[in-house]
Formats: sequence, C-alpha cells, structure tokens
Amino acid sequence: MIVQLKQLFETGDLVWAWTVRTLRGRYQQSALGWLWAIVQPVATVAIFAVVFTRIVPVDTGGVPYILFSYTAVVPWTLLSTSITDMAMSLVQNMNLVGKIYFPREALPIASLLARLADFGISFVLLVILVILFKIPVSPIGLLYLPLILLIQLALILGLGIGAAALNVFYRDVDPLLKLVTQIWFYASPILYPISFVPEEWQWLYFLNPMAGIIAAYRDVLIYNTLPGEYLWPAAIISIALFLFGYWFFKKVEYQFADIV
Repeated sequence: MIVQLKQLFETGDLVWAWTVRTLRGRYQQSALGWLWAIVQPVATVAIFAVVFTRIVPVDTGGVPYILFSYTAVVPWTLLSTSITDMAMSLVQNMNLVGKIYFPREALPIASLLARLADFGISFVLLVILVILFKIPVSPIGLLYLPLILLIQLALILGLGIGAAALNVFYRDVDPLLKLVTQIWFYASPILYPISFVPEEWQWLYFLNPMAGIIAAYRDVLIYNTLPGEYLWPAAIISIALFLFGYWFFKKVEYQFADIV
C-alpha cells in the first residue's frame, strides 16, 4: 500500500488538474456559480428551523436552532455529495479509465477535493454565524478542527473509493448509496442533539462515525468545549473503513479497463 500511495502522490498534478476541471464544469455555466455551495445547506437549514423552532421545538442547549443545525448540515453535505460524486467518478470517465494508465483512485479523490472546496465556502458562512450570534469559542477547541476534518475525510475516502470500485461492477450502487445516505441522515444527530438518544443506547449510536464527528464539530464551534470520548470510536472506524476501502479498490483496479 505504501508503494501505491507513493504512485498516487507522484500523480498529484493529475489530481489537481482533474479537481479544477470538475469545479469548472460544475459552475462555469451557472448563474449563481460558487453561491450554490451555500444555497443548498442554507435552504435545508431554513426548512429545519421553521419545523423544529415553530412546530416541534427542539432543545439545543440555548444555541439558536439555525446555528445548531447548520453546524451539522455543513459536514453532512460534504459527506453525502462527496460519496455520490466519488461513486460515479469512474463510470463517468470510461474512456480515460480504459485507455490511459494512472492510479485510478485519482478520479474519486479529485471528486472529493472539488466538494471540499464547497465545504470551505459553507464553513466560512458557519464562522460568520458563530460571530454574529456571539458564540464563545475556545482557542484550544479550534485546534481540534483539523483533526475532526481529517477523521471525516478518512471516512469519506474509504466509503467513496469503495463505492467507486463497486459501481464499476454493479450499477445498482448509485441508487442504493442514495437510499442508504438518506437513512443515515436521520440516524445522525443533525436535526436533534445527542441527549435525545437514551444513555444506555449511546454506545450503539456512536458506532455511526458521523454521530461522533458531528457532535465534535458542535462541541468545538457552538458549545465551547473539547470533543468528548465519542470522537475516538469515530476515528477508529473511519480509519478502518479507509484502509479497507483503499485495499479493495487496489485489489480490483486491474479489472476496471475490461469492464468499464
């Protein structure tokens, strides 16, 4: 795996070029352009805020529900859009995969990096909201943000690369992935706080790595605390999924050109 990772780093120019190409293709003919990176999560949060503030009030520990939900929607949007794009990255570039040799994982990784740019834009708005609502933030807590993001990226890479490989062989992967992601959304603490989960079931709940990741983002950004112990199960599961996903991808990579 070390040799394969070295080959991937050596093709960094290709990954970067494909990332730029993906971003240009997505926004070049769009009237709103980069604003779409904000429109989707903002529209989602606006609906949630009406429902869970006016109709079914949710206790967020004194934090405005708009900020509470947006803090979760931003990382969730990164996960859901990245995995979907990564799963389709190989089959949408059949000619390139079949004719030219390069580390094939460069394509799904470029899809992730393109969505990471969207995440950066949405995160800037999140920072602005934290400032506008005058939420105190611990400087020590902010040091955890890169770690939380790295854990999430490991999770996305493992699932996305694995899904991209499977999608080459079984085109059912894309619709199945969308269904699973939708169910996963409600199984994660996006609409509600962790306190809604009975304490005796929280050990099972935190086997969902996004539960720990989202809770960690909230702790650092809106609750002025350090991430709890739940972040470590999320890290272990995410790293394990990354290693397995990458191993599986490289194991079946030689078949892509024949099947695609």
